[in-house]
Amino acid sequence: MPLHLSTLPTILLARNALARLPEFTPPAARTLLVYNGAQPDIPHAAVFRQRGEPTVNDIDAALQVARESRCDFVIGLGGGSAIDAAKAAAGLLANGGMASDYMEVVGKGQKITQAAVPWIAIPTTAGTGAEVTRNAVIGWPEKKFKASIRSELLTAKAALIDPQLAVDVPHDVTARSGMDALCQCIEAYVSNGASAFTDAIAIKGIELAARYLARACDDGHDLEAREGMATAALLSGIALTNAGLGAVHGFAAPLGANFPIPHGVACGVLLPHVIAANRRRGVTKYDDIDRTLGADAAETCAGLVHQLNLPRLASFGVRTQDVPAMVDLAKRASSMRYNPVVLDDATLADVLTQSL
Repeated sequence: MPLHLSTLPTILLARNALARLPEFTPPAARTLLVYNGAQPDIPHAAVFRQRGEPTVNDIDAALQVARESRCDFVIGLGGGSAIDAAKAAAGLLANGGMASDYMEVVGKGQKITQAAVPWIAIPTTAGTGAEVTRNAVIGWPEKKFKASIRSELLTAKAALIDPQLAVDVPHDVTARSGMDALCQCIEAYVSNGASAFTDAIAIKGIELAARYLARACDDGHDLEAREGMATAALLSGIALTNAGLGAVHGFAAPLGANFPIPHGVACGVLLPHVIAANRRRGVTKYDDIDRTLGADAAETCAGLVHQLNLPRLASFGVRTQDVPAMVDLAKRASSMRYNPVVLDDATLADVLTQSL
């Protein structure tokens, strides 16, 4: 199989990695700091707080702050939402225009032609792997859809991954972020875009997430577990960038755009049912995952959903009558084309109905 690897940033995964931030920051940089959570003490930075998953309006607001402050360097500090917002802002600072100009599927789909201004990703949660991906996932509420700005030119200059930053992340955020990392590794492993390279990375991520996710949720100060999950999330980002995802993430995009469902919750709840549907259509690579887990993949994922108390989709207002519309939107999502088999509308509807 032909192999094409996307560019990766310089990656530093270590306890106390944050202390090395000055090594990666130009001394005279005019910095835009995009963050969520508590505001960090980073002097001489224009700040933009990302609340919730980023929308086109959020990206345009961050750009306004950056342009008014003449920023030429960006730091994304926080969960995947802050990092994706920073990534998009860094890209658009170099390329001009607004977020909607570059959005896939629902935007103008203009190409990124200039490298993003230098930026650094500092994740504080272990989930999306956004620190090493080439796309920024952005919602467009008016169009009830989430899609990406995507280009290898958006890659960060560096990813500083410090497991100690996650010790105070709440149980629910740890749980849903970790389920996203596990889901990304599983979907990348069985994706029709997978390769020997991504298989090796994804299967290790699956092993780590299965070993450490519940531990990290039970004791946030368990640094071994936090480090294991930080590594799993990193591997998931590398794997998905080079292999693609699948039907779980195909559904997660429209669900997250139309209902107040945290991304990791949608992924976790849908995952066992997508695995079962794909297996019924002859996808055998799940056998490898079974061996890694020491148990049936779908059953293991369903057990984690129960153990971590992830709420079902109905608790966010998704009803049976919403299923046909969500199926139609999911089929348009870019992730759906990487599902290992084509799932017909009836199967997709059944998957979503079982997740309510």
